[in-house]
Amino acid sequence: MAKKKKLTAGQKASTQIRAVDLFCGAGGLTHGLLSAGIDVRVGYDLDKACAFPYEENNAPARFESRDVSLLTGGELCEQWDGGVSLLAGCAPCQPFSQYMQGNKAIKGDNKWSLLTEFARLIRESSPDLVTMENVPNLVKHRVFHDFLSTLVELDYEFDYQVLECPRYGIPQSRNRLVLIASRLGSPKLIDPTHEPSQFVTVRDAIGKLPELKAGQADSEDALHKAAKLSEINLKRIQNSIQGGSWSDWPDNLITDCHKRKSGERYYSVYGRMREDLPAPTMTTLCYGYGNGRFGHPIQDRAISLREAAIFQTFPPDYKFCPSDQSPEFRTVGRLIGNAVPVRLGEVIGLSLRKHIGEIGDALIC
Repeated sequence: MAKKKKLTAGQKASTQIRAVDLFCGAGGLTHGLLSAGIDVRVGYDLDKACAFPYEENNAPARFESRDVSLLTGGELCEQWDGGVSLLAGCAPCQPFSQYMQGNKAIKGDNKWSLLTEFARLIRESSPDLVTMENVPNLVKHRVFHDFLSTLVELDYEFDYQVLECPRYGIPQSRNRLVLIASRLGSPKLIDPTHEPSQFVTVRDAIGKLPELKAGQADSEDALHKAAKLSEINLKRIQNSIQGGSWSDWPDNLITDCHKRKSGERYYSVYGRMREDLPAPTMTTLCYGYGNGRFGHPIQDRAISLREAAIFQTFPPDYKFCPSDQSPEFRTVGRLIGNAVPVRLGEVIGLSLRKHIGEIGDALIC
């Protein structure tokens, strides 16, 4: 069993946490960690579309397009260069999601192995701190409990919880599994910051953005861009009420699949959001009216890419592509939907900084 580490005198002098972000995406977790005062050195991801938004919004943190399975612990140690080391790893969650479970996810999907690769890198690099974010369903799978066993073997103490995002000021009804671990003591995720009466609503989040029509883009913000609607879908949203469903429509607008018994469970498809509640969970297809409850609560259109990013708590000026390029729905939607909400990243960072601050002089060598 690995020996529990202590802060060196040099580490204690600054208590600066230096992080490496695996599966970094467009930088949601990194941006949140930076907001919490953590020095993020580098983000790794295979998706090259992440390079621009990651580096443009998070400098001097840099992006490297790398296969995490080919990284070594030695390479990670070079990035930390002293300080209190943090390894963050939010492995892609599709194999563990409710959607994929309902669609008989293939057991051989290599994404199931990414958490194992994360554990390997922890073993090889021995970071002081570790954090992981994923879907709540992950706790039902052996790969997660194998991951916890690795942490125990390596003498980490940890706290993991399924966090309700609205309770931390995120305007989105998203639940996420968050784990923080430490070889320096017993970490604890910070308590919720918002009671239900304080939840940030759809109106609070996007109510002041310029109005758009379907297929229109804001002249001042290219990301505030709404997808086009077919003639029949325009009629459908015009007949939709906030929080309602396709069952509110005239019969001639209801699709054949929804008339079948199996269609009853897809209640939220083609739905409008409620402006007085947090938004539903953002997905990679959240810009599409027919992909979930992604209809604007008032305007006759789906939410824009910028609105989706705001629901993920990206700052309203976060850039996802160069100014001379028009945002592509599928690409930017993927980056937004796959991201860790920025505020959730900040919550993780604040929890870890609080932990390091509480360690005190008792852990100085």
